[in-house]
Amino acid sequence: MAKQMLLDATMGKSTKTAPWLPYAGVNCAFLINEKADTYFRSPKLMAKGVVEGARRYHADGIPLSFDLSLEAESVGCELTYWEDNVPSVTSHPCKDQTPEELCLKMPSKTSGRWPVMFQAAKIAKPQLDDMDCAMVGLVTGPLTLASHLAGTKIFTALIKNKEYAHSVIKYAGQVIAVATKFYIEMGCDIIALVDPVASQIRPGTFREFVTPYCKEAIDIIHDAKRVSSFFICGDCTKVAEEVCLIGTHGFAVDEQMNMNFIRDLARRYKKGFGGNLKLSLALCMGLISPREDALISLAAGGTEGFILSPGCDIPYETSEENILQAYEAKAFFDEHYPRHPA
Repeated sequence: MAKQMLLDATMGKSTKTAPWLPYAGVNCAFLINEKADTYFRSPKLMAKGVVEGARRYHADGIPLSFDLSLEAESVGCELTYWEDNVPSVTSHPCKDQTPEELCLKMPSKTSGRWPVMFQAAKIAKPQLDDMDCAMVGLVTGPLTLASHLAGTKIFTALIKNKEYAHSVIKYAGQVIAVATKFYIEMGCDIIALVDPVASQIRPGTFREFVTPYCKEAIDIIHDAKRVSSFFICGDCTKVAEEVCLIGTHGFAVDEQMNMNFIRDLARRYKKGFGGNLKLSLALCMGLISPREDALISLAAGGTEGFILSPGCDIPYETSEENILQAYEAKAFFDEHYPRHPA
């Protein structure tokens, strides 16, 4: 495993081979035979799962957690916990009022499950360092957090009630800035803002409602001399250039994107880029060979700023064999096509 290679690739630098970043979040609970609802509440189990995931998947980096309900819960959203999935948000405190009207506060280290995260990081970080594996902190992006706070109302408000939308998303941006500081204190080597729903808006809307409310968190990451990334889901073609302009060192996309298009865009802006193994058809169901899928991504990505990774969080019961097929494909590619030009 090679943490520095992953850091370099995220910053858009050339690397000897493409680093491997399996997004094993809830899947780490499955690896250690624990239910997800128990796992996400136990720092010892989370640390055990993350370290086990890094070891079994030969990871160059791994998320401490992939749970986009964490910040929402810490500021008052109610959750439903599942045995085989990440928690889901079930209440939206800003549905009828702004954060100012509700006098919502910033999260603290004792809010929600932040104590669990701090303790899990304390246990896992030294072990990951010994394995030369980067610990990655994933922060919920501003529009996604705003959708937790306000529900689907936030999306119509982007057009019909901009003052309300700015109020909620501004607050979300402040919350993620606090969360970013937490992940830095935990010792995360890379911190990524994860805003899956940001692919569903127009470029101008992205510039108005996403870009400015990421700035504080990104500045905090860079001031701390850490590496930054932005993770977006879905077909983000129309906002892909805005993602490159948001200010992070790199970005990651999911399986719906054409990697040749993403590669060329990333290199134009000198950004690192990651993706985009097919979760459902390849890694989960095996209807497409995980090996062949990985080889296609590796051939497109090359070794200039490219990180091989799944398109999103690996689901709970995903076959370990399928994930290892992707890793073994990378080993094959590295041996037979060293420093392959894209």
